Amino acid sequence: MSHPVAEQPPRSGIDVSTDGGSFLGSLLPRPERRPAPLTDLRDRVALVTGGSRGIGRAVAVRLAQGGARVALNYRDNHDAAQDVLGELKGGGAHAMAVAGDVGQAEDVARVVNAVSQAFGRIDILVNNAGITRDNLLLRMTEEEWDIVLDTNLKSTFLVTRAVLRGMLRQRSGRIVNITSISGVIGNPGQANYAASKAGMIGFTRSVAREVASRGITINAVAPGFIETDIWATTSEQARKAMLELIPLGASGKPEDVAEAVAYLASDAARYVTGQVLHVDGGIAMA
Repeated sequence: MSHPVAEQPPRSGIDVSTDGGSFLGSLLPRPERRPAPLTDLRDRVALVTGGSRGIGRAVAVRLAQGGARVALNYRDNHDAAQDVLGELKGGGAHAMAVAGDVGQAEDVARVVNAVSQAFGRIDILVNNAGITRDNLLLRMTEEEWDIVLDTNLKSTFLVTRAVLRGMLRQRSGRIVNITSISGVIGNPGQANYAASKAGMIGFTRSVAREVASRGITINAVAPGFIETDIWATTSEQARKAMLELIPLGASGKPEDVAEAVAYLASDAARYVTGQVLHVDGGIAMA
């Protein structure tokens, strides 16, 4: 008596069809059901200080790509700011540029008010404004010390204080401070710059403890040798010496820093606060 022969499965034992009815098909997410990217920043408003060039520009562009409405602050480089603004708007972003010296309390109040009136709120603050006035300590003038500390560290205090008021009412917010590898390991000829950036790290950790209970996170990003205007003016010999210090053997790009900022500004980093994220090719490895 003959018996019907059962249909044999593929040799692998797994039906690899992806029509949704197979075992493997049930494990594969359907495109229309995929969750939004974790760095989705739609409905967020971001203020980026020092946003007209270098790292600040890359950060503004990256946040806009994530869907955020972006306000970029600059001090006096109007043409560069307008160039960035054109790029943002050309990509479909809602954006504005606001001039102001964020080392001055009056300017900070005006900048923050302008952004709040235009966009209704501020959800993300990136304290990126910064300058260098390098010199050996014995040759450093008081003016060189003061202008670097005011621009880099005092501005972080002033803008954060101004923006925090709204974030506390919202019971939410993301603040990212752009510090530097110099503030972690030091650098000859940069006592003023290193002090300002180390101060930003202490500021970050202290204020993070103050506002964590209100749903606000504050973190820092510490870039290493990044290809900015300063890097471009560095001699070939100096660049070669710097590269020898980097375990990955290459300088970074502003976009590398911008990706770290986008992460810390997003819901993906909702449980991260008071931290320093190094983007330096491994220089600061303990």
